Amino acid sequence: MNFTRWSARLPGTQRRAAARTEQAVAQDRREEGSVPAARVERLTDGMPGVPAVDGLPVREVIDRIPALVALVHGPDHRIAYVNNAYAAAFGPRPVGGAAREALPELDELGLLPLLDQVLRSSKPRTVKSRKAADGRSYTFTCTPVDVPGDKARGVLVFAADVTDHAEAAERLRASEREQRETAVTLQRSLLPQELEQPDDLRIAATYQPGGTEAAVGGDWYDVITLGGGRTALVIGDVMGRGVRAAAVMGQLRTAVRAYARLDLPPHEVLQLLDGLAAEIDANQIATCVYAIHDPNEGRLVYASAGHLPILVRDESGAVLRADEPTGPPLGTGGWMHTSGSVPLGPGSTAVLYTDGLVERRDADLDEGIESLESALAGATGTPQVICDRLLRSAGVTAGHDDDVAVLVLQHPARTGSDGDLFRNAALELLGGVEAAPRARAFASGVLTSWRFPTDLHDLGVLAASELVANSLQHGIPPMRLRLRRTDRRLIIEVTDGDDSLPRRRRAEPADEAGRGIAIVATIASNWGSRRTPGGGKAVWCEFALPRGAG
Repeated sequence: MNFTRWSARLPGTQRRAAARTEQAVAQDRREEGSVPAARVERLTDGMPGVPAVDGLPVREVIDRIPALVALVHGPDHRIAYVNNAYAAAFGPRPVGGAAREALPELDELGLLPLLDQVLRSSKPRTVKSRKAADGRSYTFTCTPVDVPGDKARGVLVFAADVTDHAEAAERLRASEREQRETAVTLQRSLLPQELEQPDDLRIAATYQPGGTEAAVGGDWYDVITLGGGRTALVIGDVMGRGVRAAAVMGQLRTAVRAYARLDLPPHEVLQLLDGLAAEIDANQIATCVYAIHDPNEGRLVYASAGHLPILVRDESGAVLRADEPTGPPLGTGGWMHTSGSVPLGPGSTAVLYTDGLVERRDADLDEGIESLESALAGATGTPQVICDRLLRSAGVTAGHDDDVAVLVLQHPARTGSDGDLFRNAALELLGGVEAAPRARAFASGVLTSWRFPTDLHDLGVLAASELVANSLQHGIPPMRLRLRRTDRRLIIEVTDGDDSLPRRRRAEPADEAGRGIAIVATIASNWGSRRTPGGGKAVWCEFALPRGAG
């Protein structure tokens, strides 16, 4: 092969034709006013000359370099030359053979269309880290070449061995995959394995980690039954990625469950979390919404620390956005959180979510929330069905670039026989000591009308009597007795205007008082107390219903 017929045309330069003589080139350059090309350069006087680049034998240099070099020409990319490294890697190649048959390795790597593109565009192209049949990885650069005085065109294929780099990158990716799997496992283990299901609500939740290219974040949610028919719902997002964010999330979730047992208003829970978040990691910011549902009030009372607004769809299909009040994220400190409320009557559906569901790089956040509102307005079915529909409408897939957590709760509108299992009755406790026998009579009549078995009826009357007597002795007006039944339990609650919470204590044999709460705690399945908004307290107890009761 006459290799000197070919020369590479590099961008921005023009190679001299190999057929030109040295003297002609020098003469041409003198006529153009350029510096004459030196065939021999001297570093200093008296030192031997060294050959300049133009004097090196190109064929010998290319034959010896460790990189793979091949030269093809024409529309069929017929082989004009392959160097020794190329032949050592893939075997000898016949000169003149078409690339599709004579260079199968390029075909397998998908480089033949690239050669066509280089010929058409006259621009070099590079593909990185392609694994060849010999098991090694190469970065291929294809550069167009011309033949002086000839219309034939070709492509110079230059392949640099990057196997070590590719293997190192693969090891790094494997390590990142392992770390991500660890973070996902930790994240899922810290989330509720099974959601608590309150009597009055239907709840479903879903967590979708980000795709394989995204590190796991700190999205989380929880459902906590507070007793007395009340339920706490929480969703949050720890800023950051990886195991650290998941670990902080786990600490916050555990703290929320502990604070929830105090039965505090939502804003007080966030106030406690704010201080804890700063202690855990001052540089780790988290957003959170904490809400409480009380079926007697028909509202969702909530507080938000920099989190996205709760969305509520009422029975008619209208969607309400609970924007206010919203404080700064947890861990910032120096802010007094406040509670707000949003209606959640029978037939309503509420959605709590993290930013991965609505935030997109190419759209405003409000646009994402508006899209979610539209999707919620048309979403019907069970909470799990609604979760799935919202994820699909937002385009959340396994390759999504952010974590997503969604919590959906429904307050069903119960009618017919189902409605008979959910009843309420209340009595205002007016007067003095005569209020106690009136409360006993009221409780007895209500429980009889609800067709409870005799033993449960008697326990309920006794508990109501003790709670009322405790309130008359230690509380102040206004006082109220409320009885409530669900399909699973009987709840008895007494409220008054004094905010001193009762506590269970051991009564001495000679004591004439102090046994009321101890009796209630002994006979009831559960009991508790809490302060009510505006002052006062509520003391409650509940009894599990036997199957088939009512």
